[in-house]
Amino acid sequence: MRQLRDSILSGQRRPGDRLIEREIADELEVSRLPVREAIRQLTNEGLLVSRPRSWAVVRQFTEQDVQDIAEVRDVMEVLVFELAARRCTDEGLARVKAVLDREFEAARTGAVAEAHEAGAEFHLLMAELAGNATVNEILRMLKARLLWLFKDHDDLLAMAEEHARIYESLAHRDLPTLRLRVQRHLRAGATNAVQKLADDTAETARIRAEAAAAAEAAAALATVGELMAEDAGPSEAVEVPRAVEPARRIETSRVARK
Repeated sequence: MRQLRDSILSGQRRPGDRLIEREIADELEVSRLPVREAIRQLTNEGLLVSRPRSWAVVRQFTEQDVQDIAEVRDVMEVLVFELAARRCTDEGLARVKAVLDREFEAARTGAVAEAHEAGAEFHLLMAELAGNATVNEILRMLKARLLWLFKDHDDLLAMAEEHARIYESLAHRDLPTLRLRVQRHLRAGATNAVQKLADDTAETARIRAEAAAAAEAAAALATVGELMAEDAGPSEAVEVPRAVEPARRIETSRVARK
């Protein structure tokens, strides 16, 4: 299932792409049973939309989806950070600082995937430090959608700096400032997600159009080839019709007698 999820989150499988059990099983060289289970799980996570007869499509998120999830984050994650500030130990703060250092290092060196991974871990670690099982259960339900919608940021260093300011408020247990900084951070992420969603939708449309044009061109070439073959007529190697054979044998016989 992880391979399928990663292929969706990375953009390898784009919104609207079909996932058919048999084809995925052949591609991954596994039986159809684990593929069926993976499709079911990813549908529950909100990354796929199921269709009849053992197939599904990659979900096409909308701007409304971003706004809906952002509203939930604005409540849930602010609560998570406040709980983490109240409950985390010095050891927990050290873990957050280590993740933050990794994010800065990746951002400075332009390691995009590593920076995004560390940024996501920053939020996930906060949920762990909050120590509320119910909140964590709700966030786990949204995790895949959050990763897909909020995975890309153009300015990696600016993102790390936002996390650093949040960490500062967390370490000082300054709840009013922490709340304000987390809200600003989440709302900036939502704005970025809307723009990225528009870019991704346009990119998907471009890829679809190019694929359709390529298929149309291939079909046109095949048609031209068939027409040229018909116009060329029979080749020199074509056998003489049987009806002509007896007359040829008679003529050959006459020449021999002469």
